[in-house]
Amino acid sequence: MQNVPKGDDAAQSASPTSTTVTATAAAPRRRRGPGACLLVVLPGVVTLGAVFAFVSLVGDQTAVPQDRTPGQAESAASNVDGSYVPWLRRATADCAGVTPALLAAHIDQLSGWQSDGASLSEQGIARFSGASWEKWGRDDDGNGTSTPLDTVDAIMALGRQDCSLSKQMTALRTEGTVNGDLADLTLAAYAVGSDEVAESGKVPSSALLFVTEVKQRLPRYSALVRRNPEQEGGVQTAGARLQQPVVTLSVTSPFGSRKHPLTGVTKLHTGVDFHAPQGAQVSAAWGGVVEFAGMTPAYGYRVVIDHRTIEGKRLQTTYSHLSALQVSAGQSLAAGQAVGLVGSTGLSTGPHLHFEVLLDGQYTDPMAWLTEGG
Repeated sequence: MQNVPKGDDAAQSASPTSTTVTATAAAPRRRRGPGACLLVVLPGVVTLGAVFAFVSLVGDQTAVPQDRTPGQAESAASNVDGSYVPWLRRATADCAGVTPALLAAHIDQLSGWQSDGASLSEQGIARFSGASWEKWGRDDDGNGTSTPLDTVDAIMALGRQDCSLSKQMTALRTEGTVNGDLADLTLAAYAVGSDEVAESGKVPSSALLFVTEVKQRLPRYSALVRRNPEQEGGVQTAGARLQQPVVTLSVTSPFGSRKHPLTGVTKLHTGVDFHAPQGAQVSAAWGGVVEFAGMTPAYGYRVVIDHRTIEGKRLQTTYSHLSALQVSAGQSLAAGQAVGLVGSTGLSTGPHLHFEVLLDGQYTDPMAWLTEGG
């Protein structure tokens, strides 16, 4: 910032000595020209006035904040070529909770999809440091160079980082250590670190602004992805239905907001509780691979099955409060294959099955997925 002369400094210039001059009436007056001071100052005043006028006219157009919200200025999505959408899909193909649109919104929040403005310590559209690039960066487009300044390389690298954080948050949520939306938890872990999220048990207050800013940008990129459809291999049919996980489908607690019978806390009941006797058989609702099978503090014995994708979205089912496990992590299962036995382990008031269905990491009402009559 330039130093502005103080009033006292300006007043220190010497003033001319006062002189009395007597003029006769007959003496003609001479027209005085502009003084030397005026000749020096006047051009500067004119120039400065022109600058102020120009700034007042165009200032709002040239000073667009980088953290603008949708609708405040031209959408940053217009600066992203649709050819990047396949790379966004590829970067998030095996990642629950992180969609192509979310990854694009994350990049927008970091840089507005512009490498300009990056510092020497944080480079490219994803603002990678040297150490983080060594961990996540690769030559994904095969041009012989791995660099954060390459848009494709940066997309894929940030996708790997976000997906790694998503897996960590999935594990913590599966164990009952944290609660909340998987995408929000993942973004929070990026912003403040996984340890702080785990310690908070949810999205910590220190990460709320970052998460909000990314989510504000999400609609424009969801639209961009829709405008650039691409079929992916391994996608299952949209009309697929799940088999019932237990013989009875007598619901004792439906999906939705409720007051927990033990903790007294009112929050989303993330699944459906089916009444069943102790030791009743629990079966896989669909074919897939066991992602988790073990004891957790809140869910007791719990199994999580990954069913791959449906219309490009990751589908998972969970089975909790079991009295015994009949599968192990990494095991492939067919629909209807034994998973475990009904029990009341963890935070439970009696024998039942807590069954959840997650689509791209988001809890959905399991009853909408189950085949009528089993």
